[in-house]
Amino acid sequence: MDKKQFKTESKKLLDMMVNSIYTHKEIFLRELISNASDAIDKLHFRSLTDDSVTVKSDEYEIRLTPDKDARTLTITDNGCGMTKVELENNLGTIAKSGSFEFKNDPENAKDEKEQEIDIIGQFGVGFYSAFMVADKITVTSKAYGADEAYKWESEGADGYTLEACEKEEPGTQIVLHLKEDTEDDKFSEYLEEYTLKNLIKKYSDYIRYPIRMITEHEKLKEGSEDEYEKISEDETLNSMIPIWKKDTSDVTDEEYAGFYKDKFFDFEDPLKIIRQKAEGTSEYIALLFIPARAPFDYYSKDFEKGLQLYSSGVMIMDKCKDLLPDYFSFVRGLVDSSDLSLNISREMLQHDRQLKIIAKALEKKIAGELSKMLTDEREKYEKFFENFGTQLKWGIYSSYGGNKELLEDLLLFKSSYEPAEDEKKEDSEEKEYKNKLVSLKEYVSRMKEGQDKIYFASGESVNKIKFLPQVESVTSKGYEVLYLTEDIDEFTMQMLRNYDEKEFLNVCKDSLDLSTEEEKEQIKTENESKADMFKFMKESIGDKVARVQFTNSLTNHAVCLSSEGDISVEMEKVLSKMPDADDKQIKAETVLEVNVNHPIAKTLGELFEKDKDKLATYSRILYAQACLINGMPLDNPSEVSEMVCGLMV
Repeated sequence: MDKKQFKTESKKLLDMMVNSIYTHKEIFLRELISNASDAIDKLHFRSLTDDSVTVKSDEYEIRLTPDKDARTLTITDNGCGMTKVELENNLGTIAKSGSFEFKNDPENAKDEKEQEIDIIGQFGVGFYSAFMVADKITVTSKAYGADEAYKWESEGADGYTLEACEKEEPGTQIVLHLKEDTEDDKFSEYLEEYTLKNLIKKYSDYIRYPIRMITEHEKLKEGSEDEYEKISEDETLNSMIPIWKKDTSDVTDEEYAGFYKDKFFDFEDPLKIIRQKAEGTSEYIALLFIPARAPFDYYSKDFEKGLQLYSSGVMIMDKCKDLLPDYFSFVRGLVDSSDLSLNISREMLQHDRQLKIIAKALEKKIAGELSKMLTDEREKYEKFFENFGTQLKWGIYSSYGGNKELLEDLLLFKSSYEPAEDEKKEDSEEKEYKNKLVSLKEYVSRMKEGQDKIYFASGESVNKIKFLPQVESVTSKGYEVLYLTEDIDEFTMQMLRNYDEKEFLNVCKDSLDLSTEEEKEQIKTENESKADMFKFMKESIGDKVARVQFTNSLTNHAVCLSSEGDISVEMEKVLSKMPDADDKQIKAETVLEVNVNHPIAKTLGELFEKDKDKLATYSRILYAQACLINGMPLDNPSEVSEMVCGLMV
């Protein structure tokens, strides 16, 4: 028997396909099972119009048979089988796909659309992935309705043999003669039940035909209490019908939750289940889950986002990053579509228009479901936001406000707002109303008449923020203040710029001015009259402040520290914590403001006339006091302590 050469390709091409196209060797089993599924699909398709096909739907199967002694793995199907010509064309020509031709036959393509029969294989290279694990492959096939069977055999790029053989039943049998184990590759693991079951579960769980294998189990011997015996049984390894393809009325939330926990290794039910089925220009089914809490590595560089990607029930990618934007990276789930343009390894997607359409639709769907949760299930949404709110804020900041319209109404912040007593009584549940989370929409709906700014303040905690002098001043006038306690909050506000045409304003900025025109004119006059004193105080403090001035916006506090420009005091703190921070980092331009209505204002004026040395000491102490109020560290606490003690003796 003569050995034939592959028709169109060289040893170099086969070597490239075996060693370069596929990322993981285990992919070979997915490819061979997908081919077997295609073969059954073709026979089933034929049975719709050909009465001579008598195979019943429940008789179709794909079978695995591992043999450790012979080091062989056999994959058998009872599909359409192949004639001698088809064997030579499909296996003797690399990159020849019978499935591709079947799909692109005008008649079949028309009927396929009507019958919704999916054919997986497209490129004709999947079969050759088996050479990653096998040094010899034997294919025995008998076309349905044919009298003769044929055997194709190859040991790789050197060529193949093709001869007639005996085979009773139609279909195809592929025998892989596994390579010997090496230090790096343990090919014998593909003969283990555990490994085969896991690979089927991972890649081919939703092939529509049963994948069966004889497996061994232990059971208690009849009549015995502690003696076990091994039994063999024919086990179906795949579940066949994907839960996402079932009608939603046929699946309970408990079943979806069970699927989620099993598939994505979570011990808690998902907080939200999102299902989307799209038809038309882009056809796909998406089953998405919002976890109840963030994974332990979510905010680390080790976390990988992405949805599982299926094509006609066959898993193509475990984490398709392109289907989720970073700000929705917490979403878990999958997308199944037969419309995607796959590359020849069927491991990843070409970046085509179809993928972008699906990703954009999923983005809108997730945002819509979150908005609905915020409106209808507030407590659940707040739990979600506690875990993943930072990611939404990052989505606005990292896009320089580009995602503002999509995300701004999903943000929540702590606030100084306290509802009236009658509002509290309307709620049957006992809740902590102080500093309850509020949305920007809720804030704007409560704004005072004539208010054109959204006020906020930043700090390490709510308690530290609400005792800031500026905050006390603003809230005492009846204005609501948002409390920003996360490092990213103020940076997010800068990118948002405004909401509902209302600008955001940090109450700790020197631009805050709630005074009347008369009060503004009065404080301007006071500052001008004390210009020399403030210049001296600034020089006494040094370059730590840009200037010193009076303010009439404080209530009880003597001084406060405000900032001007784009960088606030809190932003400086955040930047100083960055890994690459150094002495040349961006600094806030701070202003020491003295309460013009506080007795200290009169004392400072007297000291400027009589005792400038003491005024210099007072200036540094007041600056230290303002720093402490703002939660800023003192450069030299000992010096401040000595200055205070010096005034006490």
